[in-house]
Amino acid sequence: MAVTKKKIKKVLIANRGEIALRILRTVKELSMDSVVIYEKPDSEAYYIRLADDAIMIGDGPRKDYLDIDKIIWAARKSGADAIHPGYGFLSEIPEFSAECARAGIVFIGPPPDVIRNLGNKVVARDIIEKANLPFIPGTKDLFRGDAGLREAIAFGRRYGYPVMLKASSGGGGRGIRKVINEADLEIQLPQARAEALSAFGDENVYVEKCIEAPRHVEIQILADSYGNVIHLGSRDCSIQRRHQKLLEIAPADLPPDVLNAMYGAAIEAARVAGYVNAGTVEFLVDSRTNEFWFMEMNTRLQVEHTVTEELTGVDIVREQIRIAEGEHLSIPLERIHLMGKAVQVRINAEDPKNNFMPEGGKRVEVYQSAGGPGVRLDGLVYQGYKIPTEYDSLMVKMTVRGFNWEQTIQRLKRSLEGFLIVGLKSTVPFYLAICDEPDFQAGKFDTSYIETHPEIFNYPEAEREIAKLSRLIAETHAKKINPYAY
Repeated sequence: MAVTKKKIKKVLIANRGEIALRILRTVKELSMDSVVIYEKPDSEAYYIRLADDAIMIGDGPRKDYLDIDKIIWAARKSGADAIHPGYGFLSEIPEFSAECARAGIVFIGPPPDVIRNLGNKVVARDIIEKANLPFIPGTKDLFRGDAGLREAIAFGRRYGYPVMLKASSGGGGRGIRKVINEADLEIQLPQARAEALSAFGDENVYVEKCIEAPRHVEIQILADSYGNVIHLGSRDCSIQRRHQKLLEIAPADLPPDVLNAMYGAAIEAARVAGYVNAGTVEFLVDSRTNEFWFMEMNTRLQVEHTVTEELTGVDIVREQIRIAEGEHLSIPLERIHLMGKAVQVRINAEDPKNNFMPEGGKRVEVYQSAGGPGVRLDGLVYQGYKIPTEYDSLMVKMTVRGFNWEQTIQRLKRSLEGFLIVGLKSTVPFYLAICDEPDFQAGKFDTSYIETHPEIFNYPEAEREIAKLSRLIAETHAKKINPYAY
């Protein structure tokens, strides 16, 4: 099939927060015009000031960011000839990609049929099975009613418990339930269906064998429209809460032969799926044997893409745009070198000691960020910024790179100690506690890490904030400057 090349002139960023700002920076580097959209609760957002154009699309919350017609209208109104969806919201909705094509607007992401096929976990499993890749035993979509329950029970008896109930259209760690026995299955199956319908508009669920305490490792890939596919290394995303990632480490600490096998599997999965643009192939890895299984493929830019960018020097958003313009991949695989180690932490407005309860509605009274060698910040907050209650609690992603794992941890700890956020609770002191934890320092962690290391929650958060603020005020008074000018 012939590929149409089209030079993009103006990009509408159909997202919010730190990812909108991150995409905006690359758009500016490419000398393209930019337009952002926002809901009323985001009217204080920093990225709005930096774009060439900004359009408020509604009062929100959230529903306007999910309104395809409004976003297409905003693109037409602003003269944008391309849309970047970021992550979340409409980024993995095939109808959005299709509607962009019908409107003559370039969608900076995969084609709609690829998003549709890989977005349905059961269909994705069928595709991967055709590629002869290892995957976790699981069912297709369960039948409705009693037939589906009998099907799930039969699976549990064959493979043993625990098993996982998963929403077929799920993603982002949502729509997942662990089932410990048959009685639990009878209770949780109808609840899982209701949850899937509410979250994804699709009540289909399936059953999958539960791999106990695995490592969660993903491979970043880039694919152009001409069948060229490369990988950009691996990321270990095992440290999670409620199936959502907290820290991402690159590359994963696995033997070279295992990583090479995973790279090959990821590239083959992309080829069989007819993949185009940036994507991530996710695997579960047995912590003892290093055996791995395909889990899913994400058809969008990942939150944690920055840790890969810092190791490889590749601007993934830039490559996304070039691929969307119909260009060939500009980076041969032999040019990809992973130098050292890198880690990304998500600094959220949350109270880890209170089950990571969000701190929305509070204002950032003092904000002093980290810096120095090997430190990258991707954030949306500033001093005086009010954390919205309507959206997720992410404030800033900090990515730290070092020569080896020891230096990376040292640099991460130094950078976290350089952070000062007053006015709300954050995950900063929680990450500091992890830096001092022996298993983390030894690189020994899997998806059970948070549950098996409760001592990391015993950090002196309030005392640390008060001490640092007192020291800052004392220093600034001595210099006779305003402490809130930081």
